[in-house]
Order: sequence, then structure tokens, then C-alpha cells
Amino acid sequence: MKLDILVFGAHPDDAELGAGGTIAKEVDSGKRVGIIDLTRGELGTRGSAEIRDKEAAAAAKILGVSVRENLGFRDGFFMNDEKHQLEIIKIIRKYRPEIVLCNAIDDRHIDHAKGSKLVSDACFLSGLVKIETEIENENQEPWRPKLVYHFIQWKNLVPDFVMDISSFIEKKTEAILAYSSQFHDPNSDEPETPISSKTFLDSVNYRARDLGRLIGKDYAEGFTVERMIAVDNLDMLI
Repeated sequence: MKLDILVFGAHPDDAELGAGGTIAKEVDSGKRVGIIDLTRGELGTRGSAEIRDKEAAAAAKILGVSVRENLGFRDGFFMNDEKHQLEIIKIIRKYRPEIVLCNAIDDRHIDHAKGSKLVSDACFLSGLVKIETEIENENQEPWRPKLVYHFIQWKNLVPDFVMDISSFIEKKTEAILAYSSQFHDPNSDEPETPISSKTFLDSVNYRARDLGRLIGKDYAEGFTVERMIAVDNLDMLI
């Protein structure tokens, strides 16, 4: 299956929090979108890996993505090394996306920046002919995504561009709330975490409103880029 867009997140819920509105919008426009979770989030204070597996599946259904896979890397301890790069390369060559979205380049959680660099490096390496991989006993052809964009997470990074998600903020919120073990639940007896408060959920909405304000829209999501975006004429920026 060839995908138009492949979204990588270090943990289940990263993709929804950082780019849930964009994912829903692209799916609605007819794009084939997939999500790849690097870990099962097993070190999270609340819930469990098994619970988060179910929540991730529910969120994927809400967003309407074509595929969601989990690579099972060790939460907190995966590395940007050859072993992990090759696993990412196999996924990139399997789905051959034109665009990759991945974690923030700098963030509070160490896995976010680490996952960001791992995926970015693998996107480049995936295009090298002399790196040989196979999946299900079949040799894979080289493939390099045309673009790699990084969503914004805990830290308020300055975006290089923003995506209008005004018509999809409710879908994004619904997908986030599918992770009921992680986010605000007044009836939960789980320990409090930085993301389990109502304030955190409110902040996701506030950020989307603020980024929307920058472009005269109700809600938006922000992204940073690794290289300049090429345009043929200024009309393309309207």
C-alpha cells in the first residue's frame, strides 16, 4: 500500500496531539495517511501498554487513517542507531510516502527530539541504493520522502508554517480523548501527570486558537521544516 503521508510519533497520542487536525483534514481530502508509533508508551505513569494499544486503535479509527503500526521500540531507551534506523527504513520503503510528519525537534520528553532525529535520518538513508532491506522475504526498493515536517508538542516552538484545521478541531479533540487513560478524567484514581490535568487539555485548544489567529483562522497546527519550501510563484503561498 502506497501512502501519501506517513506520520511518526515516539508514543501513542503524539501524532494526535501534534498533528491530529492535519491528519483528519488530509484524510478528508482523499489522501492516504498512516501512523507509525515507535513505542507502546509502556513507561507512562498512567495506563499500560495494552490499554494504550486499544486507545491508539480507537484514535486511528476516529481519524480515518489507512494504517497504524507500532514498532515496539523501548520507551525511553530507543536509540538513533543503525538497528533502529533500519526498522524505520523498512517502514518508509514499505509505504513510500511523499511526506513524513514526525516529532518536535526540541521538547520536554527526551523521546520526542530523539524520535524526530531518528526518523529524519532514516528518511535520508532510505533513499540510498546500497542500503539493502527486505520485508516478508522480499527485497525493498530505495525510497526517500520528498518532505519531512515536524509538529510542535510541549514547547512553544516557532512554526515555519501553519495548517488551518478549523473544520477539524473537534475530530482532533475526539481522537485525543480516545486516550482516556492519559488525559483528564475527574473519576480516575491514577497518579496526576503533566498531561493529565484539565489545564493541559485546555492548552492544546488554546495553542490551536493562537496559531489560527496568526493566519486569520479559528484553529491551526504548526510545523517546522528541515529545508526551504520551494514554490514556482508567490500565488502558491496564498
